[in-house]
Amino acid sequence: MQEYLDELNLLFREVFENEDITLTPETVASDIDEWDSINHIYLVVEIEKHFNIKFTSSQILEWKNVGEIVNSIQEKR
Repeated sequence: MQEYLDELNLLFREVFENEDITLTPETVASDIDEWDSINHIYLVVEIEKHFNIKFTSSQILEWKNVGEIVNSIQEKR
């Protein structure tokens, strides 16, 4: 999980243009000021491109925290 978390941390910093972001599996959108609905879309696109995977809408809607994003990535790989 840590490997994916590290890669996601870099993507989050890039998408949200915030070098201070440090993710944990428990990180939620309200923990990051820049994480709004529009940036969430950009984030999903970047995650899909980076890991060369595609999520369904229902998978994305189920995510409650970063740990669940990591779980979805692991399931696709």
